[in-house]
Amino acid sequence: MSKRRAEITGWGKYVPERVLTNAELAQMVDTNDEWIVSRTGIKERRVRSESDNTTSMACAAATEALAVADLKATEIDLIVVANSSPDYLLPAPANFVQHALGATCPAFTIAAGCSGWVYALVTANQFIETGAYNNVLVIGVELISYALDYTDRSTCILFGDAAAAVVLQPTTNGAGVISFELGSDGGQAHHLWVPGGGTVKPVSQDVVDNREHYIRMNGQEVFKFAVRKLSACLSNITQAAGTTVGDLDVIIPHQANLRIIETAARTLDVPMDHFFVNLHKYGNTSAASIPLALVEAIQEGRLKSGDMTGMVAFGSGLSWAGAVVKMGEAISNPKGTPANAAMPVVN
Repeated sequence: MSKRRAEITGWGKYVPERVLTNAELAQMVDTNDEWIVSRTGIKERRVRSESDNTTSMACAAATEALAVADLKATEIDLIVVANSSPDYLLPAPANFVQHALGATCPAFTIAAGCSGWVYALVTANQFIETGAYNNVLVIGVELISYALDYTDRSTCILFGDAAAAVVLQPTTNGAGVISFELGSDGGQAHHLWVPGGGTVKPVSQDVVDNREHYIRMNGQEVFKFAVRKLSACLSNITQAAGTTVGDLDVIIPHQANLRIIETAARTLDVPMDHFFVNLHKYGNTSAASIPLALVEAIQEGRLKSGDMTGMVAFGSGLSWAGAVVKMGEAISNPKGTPANAAMPVVN
């Protein structure tokens, strides 16, 4: 019998209704659709409406994931939320999500930027492998539009808002998280950061005037880092899993830039049709990026029971994270179905 691992048994997503197109961005900043598509592959992205916040979006995705797994919120043993755009500085988003869902379990947040959800997945897997918990909800949610400077075309064209979630439960049938790699290079942190608003530069009139409360990015350095880590991490996690990148059924990369994915595909000598890509619809949704792509790959039938997927993310930190996951029987035969239930009230 195989070792105890965490199998994905539920999945769900939420994207705001508001679509921000490249044409609309061209009215706000010096850019155009052709420039954005040719350099990023992004055609549109979703941004929050007045009714959206980090907690409400996370709960929407989680509610759907719980319905697919046929679980009540009170049956969840642990909630792990990956997020870098909290509703409030304190407490962390996971606490609000737990309360809004009606769960009674422990809950905590991992802030690792775009790599956050894979960090959360790997963390949740450890709790299940050790037998500490049986039902774990892992959510990636990002309302990143609030931190964008819409006069800076190097960042505002890239990002969007979304949430996605999975339910993990124990299995010994060989499915689950097979291997993983987590990494960080804090020496490059300043290439993708928000320089103002923290304890080093607290919120002040100068910070606001200098627009230091918005995301800033050194695009060239982040691009080079991303290509290098996407290729190397995929190679490392597949080797650890006893397989090869080419043998993966679906590769789910962080949805940041199509050129990054294409460059990695050439480096690895893997056809692009092995990669699942949805960034043209959503842009870079940071911690929601990998789970959003995962959920859509499942919903579109790209992933089936027995399939192996490699997921790799990279982002602020600068950080990276990857995991090889084998899909279990639940992917093709879920216990429940997505619910159209009313959303929890979030204050």
